[in-house]
Amino acid sequence: MGTRRTNDPPFIRIHSLEMASLEDKSVLDFENEIHDVRGSLFTRSDGPRNRVLDSIKIVVLSNKINLLMVFGPLTILLDLMSDNHGWVFVFSLLGIIPLAERLGYATEQLAFYTGPTVGGLLNATFGNATELIISIYALRSGMIRVAQQSLLGSILSNMLLVLGCAFFCGGLVIVEREQVFDKGAATVNSSLLLMAVMGLLFPAVLHSTRTELQFGKSELALSRFSSCVMLAAYAAFLYFQLRSQKNLYVPVNGEESQNWNADDDESPEISKWEAIIWLFLLTVWISVLSEYVVDAIEGASTEWKLPVAFISVILLPIVGNAAEHAGAIMFAMKDKLDLSLGVAIGSSTQISMFAIPFLVVAGWIMGCPMDLNFQLFETATLFITVLVVAFMLQEGTSNYFKGLMLIFCYLIVAASFFVHMDPSSVDPPKPSE
Repeated sequence: MGTRRTNDPPFIRIHSLEMASLEDKSVLDFENEIHDVRGSLFTRSDGPRNRVLDSIKIVVLSNKINLLMVFGPLTILLDLMSDNHGWVFVFSLLGIIPLAERLGYATEQLAFYTGPTVGGLLNATFGNATELIISIYALRSGMIRVAQQSLLGSILSNMLLVLGCAFFCGGLVIVEREQVFDKGAATVNSSLLLMAVMGLLFPAVLHSTRTELQFGKSELALSRFSSCVMLAAYAAFLYFQLRSQKNLYVPVNGEESQNWNADDDESPEISKWEAIIWLFLLTVWISVLSEYVVDAIEGASTEWKLPVAFISVILLPIVGNAAEHAGAIMFAMKDKLDLSLGVAIGSSTQISMFAIPFLVVAGWIMGCPMDLNFQLFETATLFITVLVVAFMLQEGTSNYFKGLMLIFCYLIVAASFFVHMDPSSVDPPKPSE
């Protein structure tokens, strides 16, 4: 009896609270609570299976462009059954287009959980994954010029075509005023791009003027030293973004745009871990198709009678930059121009200050004489492009006319590479050490 009385008060206290709450609720509310509990239990038991199916539907089946994914397996079959390098190249490019777009989508979903600064860096990083993977395969195959030109073309495409289309489309949607962006962030990126041009210019000038102390060796040693300095500078830039300037990619115009997740119509469609898993799977599949792209590029050049430089600088980056292209235009049309610049200019900065030096160091480790000598024509093209874009960004405003000018500049660059004969179409022998 004593034990029962000591245990009774908690038991009676709980039920008295429940009875008091039941008096304030209708029978319908009580039934709804039971239904919610049953629903939560059902979801908890069947959740993982439904979550996987829902994730596949959202990522793979929700976009019409994903119909091009079928060209991935077709590329492998065509390569096994035929020696037509031109079609293998086309099929592999068509298979990469939806993968690059979905890679950008998964990055955007992950950015909802990381914030604007890390989100902008993620967009730039995984947006460049396609070009970096293709360049690594080209470097492993000894196609140094293809690796160099594909990265150079990615910079030109981002700075002229992607940014130009973002300015143009954003200006057409928002016609009543000029769009504004943070001049400080644009200036920092422009300064890093000029530093990258300096790193590429000196080896090219040394090679062209024949003023090396030791022919071949000095150029390679300078490239490796400059690459280490550029990687250190980019690491400092990342620390500056993540620590000192946490709101670097937060839009400056409008209170609604200042909050990364404030818009009612924008919310993550997949969870953080689903986004990470999809990023891994898409990157692996892109790497598989990139090998077919690299192996077929010279055969496609011969069959189509197009310069390898044109294919590497123009065609490959257009496919690889599909994610940046779509993302930058989407942000600009939503009047979030700082995010567009974070994707387009930030991507160019990352390629020039990280991807290119990384390949030089990777080639150093692999015993491949990858250097920063991109030839005088390509280096001059990059230098002029950086100057044009820097002048376009100095006012901190954009409109459709500026976008149109950048697009026209890209058309001139594309035409120049169409008639350009690469002086080193076949990589000349360079001293490994």
